[in-house]
Amino acid sequence: MEMVDKDLILQEIPLFADLSARERSFIRARYDLKEYKKNEIIYKEGSCPDAFYCVVLGRVMVYTQGPPGKEAVLEYLHRGKYFGIISLLTGEAHSVTALAINDCLILVIKREDFDFILKKIPRLAIDLSQTLCRRLKNKDLHQKTIFESTIVSVYSSYSQAGKTIYAFNLALSIHQETKKSLVILDICPKDKTHSLPARLDIAGNYPAFDLANPLIDKPRLKDFILKNKFGIDLICFYYESQQEEAQIKRLINILNTLINDYHYIVLDLPSDMSQFVINILNQSDLIHILTSPEAVDLMRTRNLIERLKTDFHFQESKIKVIINEYKMAKIPYEEQLNTLDHDIFATLPKIEFASSDRLIVDAPDSEYAKAVRRIARQVGDCLVGLALGVGVAYGFCHIGVLKVIEEEKIPIDVISGSSVGSFLAGLWAIGKSSKDILAIIQEMQKDSKSVWGLMDWTFPVFGFIKGNKLRRLIKKYFNDKTFYDVKLPLRIVASDLKRKESRIFDKGLIRDAIMASCSMPGVFAPFQFKEEMLFDGGVINPLPTEALFKAGARKIIAINVTPSREDILSQYEKIKENFTATTEIIKKRKWFSLRDYLKNKFKTNILDIIFSSIEILQSELAQKEAQLADIVLHPDTCGMYWLEIDRAEEFAKRGEEEARKKLDNIWQVIKD
Repeated sequence: MEMVDKDLILQEIPLFADLSARERSFIRARYDLKEYKKNEIIYKEGSCPDAFYCVVLGRVMVYTQGPPGKEAVLEYLHRGKYFGIISLLTGEAHSVTALAINDCLILVIKREDFDFILKKIPRLAIDLSQTLCRRLKNKDLHQKTIFESTIVSVYSSYSQAGKTIYAFNLALSIHQETKKSLVILDICPKDKTHSLPARLDIAGNYPAFDLANPLIDKPRLKDFILKNKFGIDLICFYYESQQEEAQIKRLINILNTLINDYHYIVLDLPSDMSQFVINILNQSDLIHILTSPEAVDLMRTRNLIERLKTDFHFQESKIKVIINEYKMAKIPYEEQLNTLDHDIFATLPKIEFASSDRLIVDAPDSEYAKAVRRIARQVGDCLVGLALGVGVAYGFCHIGVLKVIEEEKIPIDVISGSSVGSFLAGLWAIGKSSKDILAIIQEMQKDSKSVWGLMDWTFPVFGFIKGNKLRRLIKKYFNDKTFYDVKLPLRIVASDLKRKESRIFDKGLIRDAIMASCSMPGVFAPFQFKEEMLFDGGVINPLPTEALFKAGARKIIAINVTPSREDILSQYEKIKENFTATTEIIKKRKWFSLRDYLKNKFKTNILDIIFSSIEILQSELAQKEAQLADIVLHPDTCGMYWLEIDRAEEFAKRGEEEARKKLDNIWQVIKD
C-alpha cells in the first residue's frame, strides 16, 4: 500500500483536524503509520495495552471472542475512528479484538508518546474522555454488546417548536440509515401525556417508567421497553418537579444501562430549564436545540445557549442549533446568524398541512424528510462526500459521473469543488441535473464560441485576464444565491495568496466563491474578497477532500480529472516546440493582430505554458489527496485537450464510462 502524506493525515482525521499547525506538528513527530494486511489481527482481546490506534485507510472489525464462528461483532471502524483508547487510559487489558478486514493503514502512537501528547495538548484529553464515556461498559450489569453509544438530546427553550416531531423522525432516520440499534426516550412531566406511542402505532395502555417511584429499579427496565414495527425501541418516562436529585440519579443510571445495548439513544426532553432537564442535557453527546426563524425565538435560543455555556459550562461543539421553518422566516439568514451568535447546524423546511407525523417513513421524498435524513447521516457518521477536481475542459468529465450518480440513486450528502469543479458542484448543489449542466455548458459554447470568448485582456500586473466576462457568466447562473439556498451542502475551495493556505467557502454568495476558485494564478487577476486576495482552489487543493472531511463526510468519492505527470510532461514538450516555432512569426506581427493570431493558435500560447506548469504541480497534489479518498474515479482523457470546451459531451461520456466501470466499487464503499 502506497504511503500517504503525514501532514495531510492529521488534517483529515476529526480528532486532530481542529488542532493548530504547531500542535499537529508536535503529534506528527510522534506517530507512525503501520500497514496491516487483510485478516491480520491488530490486537487481541485480553492483550496488554500498548498504543493508540486510528484508521487512516481501510476498515477494521472490532469483536469479542466466543466459540469458533460465534464471535460477537461490535462495530466496523472506518477512517478517522480510533480504538484501543479504553485500555490505554484505564491500564486494563483489551476487552475486544481488532481485525483488519481489508488492507489497512493505521496511525499508531505508542503509549509513552501518547501520554506525553496529552500532557502537552490537554484539550485532546477532553475529547478522548468523552469517547471513553461512550465506550466504557458497566461490568456490574452485563456484557456490552456494542462498541460505542451516542446520546442525542432534542430540546427547545419554548413549547411548539416542533421538537417531538423532529426527535421522532430523527430517530427513525438514524435507524434507517445506519441499521443500528436505537431507543428513543419520551420524557415528560406527570401532568402531560406521552405522544410517541400513538405515533409508533402502539395501541392501548402502555407501561410508563415513573422516575419519582423508588420501587422501580434497573433490572425491571426491560418491562418498559415498547417494541414496534418500525424497528426502534421506545421507553416512556414521567418525572415530578419535586425530588429532582433522586430522579436525576435514577435516569442517569438507566442511561448507563442503555449504552450497553443501544448504539443511539435519542431523548425527547420537555421544554423547561429545570435542574432535572439541565442535568440530563449534560449527559448528552449532542444537543439539538430547535427554534423558529423569528427574532424573538432566536433571542430565546441565544440566551439559552449562553446560559448553558456560562452557568453550566457546556461545550459549544456539542450544541447544534436547528431552525424549524414552521413559521415563515421574517429576517434573512445572515441576520438569523447574527441574532443567534451561533452557527446554524441545519434548517428544517415547513411541513405541508395534513402531512403524516412519520415523514421519514410515509413521505421520504418530502423536503423535511430529506433535511432530517442528512442530519441523521451526519449523526450516524455515514455521510458520503463527492469531490470534483480541477481541469478546465477536463472537468466536464464530472458531468458524466453525476449522470451515473443520479441514475443509480447513489446517496451524496455533501459536494465540494475546486476551480471548474466548483462551478459544476455549485450547479448540482442548487438543483441542476447533469442534463441541465451539460445544456448550460453547451449554451456557454454558443455564447463564447471558444474559451477565448471568456477572456477580457488586461495589462499583466496580476494576470493577463481581468475576469469580468467570467464573473458575468457565473452570475447568470447563480444570481444572488447563497450557500443557504442550496439543496445539497456545498463546499468551494479557493487559495489564499497572503496566508498561503486553502480557503473553504460554506457561506455567503456562491458566485463569489466560484469566481475565487476559478481565478487561475498568472492568468486571471486575483479575486478580492474583503481583505483576502484569492486564487484558484486547485493551487492547494486540486482534489478537495479536506473540505468534505471538515463537513463531516466519512466516505469520499473523488473525481480526479488531472492527467498523469507523464501525459502532462509529454504535452508540455509539444507546447514548447510549437511555441518556439511560432516565436518568429509573432515577432513579425503587430500587437492588434497578435491577439487574433493567439485566438486562432490557442494551442501554442503562453497560457498553455502557465497551465501546464500548474497542472504538473496539481497532478502531484491530486495524487496525495486521492489517497485519502475511499474511491477515486480517473476518467481517460487521452486524445483530448484542456481548452476544448466545445467537446463537453465527449468529456462527459468519458466520465460516465469511468463511473459505470467502477460502479460496484462505489456501492461497496457506500454500503460498507
